[in-house]
Amino acid sequence: MKNKTVIITGASSGIGKEIAKYFIERESNVVMNSSNEENLRRAYKEFGSPSNALYLAGDISKLDTGQKLVALALEKFNSIDVLINNAGVFAPKPFLEVEEKDLDLYWSVNLKGTYFTSQAVIPQMIKQQNGSIINIGTVLVEHAIDGFPATAALTSKGAIHSLTRQLAAEFGKSNIKVNTIAPGIIRSPLQGKIGIENADSLAGLHLLNRIGEATDIAEAAYYLATSNFITGETINIAGGHTVGHAI
Repeated sequence: MKNKTVIITGASSGIGKEIAKYFIERESNVVMNSSNEENLRRAYKEFGSPSNALYLAGDISKLDTGQKLVALALEKFNSIDVLINNAGVFAPKPFLEVEEKDLDLYWSVNLKGTYFTSQAVIPQMIKQQNGSIINIGTVLVEHAIDGFPATAALTSKGAIHSLTRQLAAEFGKSNIKVNTIAPGIIRSPLQGKIGIENADSLAGLHLLNRIGEATDIAEAAYYLATSNFITGETINIAGGHTVGHAI
């Protein structure tokens, strides 16, 4: 991945930040995006303001944000080799309490963000006859949990899983690989935001009896970005969550 260009959305904190760090350290050219410009700038400075990275704040649910990311990547680095659609929102809410505004939020940020940004990069990848798109889903799409009601968020993530397979089918002939990473419980700021004070208390949801780290997702993203023969797949990075539980 040295000198390859990688666009990462949601790169100012948590999993996205760790993915950006992982690729930057391996000498990829990284374009970082987040809707929070202050956090994005802080993350970039924390990395040491590297010359092989730059950032652009913007809401990925807006069509023009993806287009701006593409223009910036091409202007500075002359290619777009990998897109990692990490930006998203997720929180539990009982089904009978879900309002229209909840659905609008999840479908706008999670699905439209992934859709529009992929739509923006694919023409350049077709031109290059090469590229990799990595979407971030969740194991909960295929492995529901009674104590974690999140239908609004999960339907948007389920749509991303479906989108992955269809894009892989439509653009495989152009050597564009499209895959989903489905994380289990990963240590990140997200747990605090959704009211989980001690993420390690959820260790039993995984056969390894521990939660994952953001580095686990970064390693998987790097593997998929460098693979030439994996497409249309959903890769569970979940410590055995989809197989069983340690209780």
